[in-house]
Amino acid sequence: MKIRLLGGLAALLLAIVGSVLMFNYAQAADNRAQQGLQPVEVLVVQKAVTAGTPVSQLSESLKLTTLPRTAVPADAVKSISEFSGKVTAVALQPGEQLLEARLVDPNALATPGTVPVPAGMEEISVLLEPQRVIGGRLAAGDTVGVYISYKLDEKAGADAPVSNDLKGFKEFTQKSFHKVLVTSVQQAPPEASKDSTSTSPALPSGSVYVTLAREDADASEIIFGAEFGKIWLSKETEESKDSKPGLVTLGKVFQ
Repeated sequence: MKIRLLGGLAALLLAIVGSVLMFNYAQAADNRAQQGLQPVEVLVVQKAVTAGTPVSQLSESLKLTTLPRTAVPADAVKSISEFSGKVTAVALQPGEQLLEARLVDPNALATPGTVPVPAGMEEISVLLEPQRVIGGRLAAGDTVGVYISYKLDEKAGADAPVSNDLKGFKEFTQKSFHKVLVTSVQQAPPEASKDSTSTSPALPSGSVYVTLAREDADASEIIFGAEFGKIWLSKETEESKDSKPGLVTLGKVFQ
């Protein structure tokens, strides 16, 4: 009886020792396999991220994870610190590795033919005739001077709240804004010449939608000008100056 008991205990002990040895062997083999695959740490998405999300807001949605080098693309991101100012180009899904190609400059997401709106500003569109926008030779990214002309209504009367510069005059023009960013331009295609042999350039036909970026108070003044006056835009360059010409009236023109 004792011999049987001792034999059973010995068999159990051998089984336990064998299991431990097997586990250690498997663990060591796994470690050797991992070392042979050259494991690297990369950032893996843990929570869904929408396109256009700033890099500064990604840390809570990412986790540094160890993966075999063979499973890691060459442009996998290991740290987002070097991508400051970038945004996600597309939506990111949980489980995917963060790639450099997914992080782009915010300007890259702008709609073709437009430029981003500066922080703190809003967009406003005005519909103008071609001659009021340099024959339509404007493009997104240009800056313009905004001139507004008014003609006072006869109903305004002598008590109308106008400056001394306007006393006795019913019309005036002023340069309201300088260096205004154009974010978008939409216009009809040029009208083809009926004379196919003509070498004259085709003129733009129809009106032009010009979208401007401005703060709300300035936008209100531009809207007022579009409603009750006439707007002209001048295309500016880096060297364009703002000499503050003030109000231009018939009297000033003939001085």
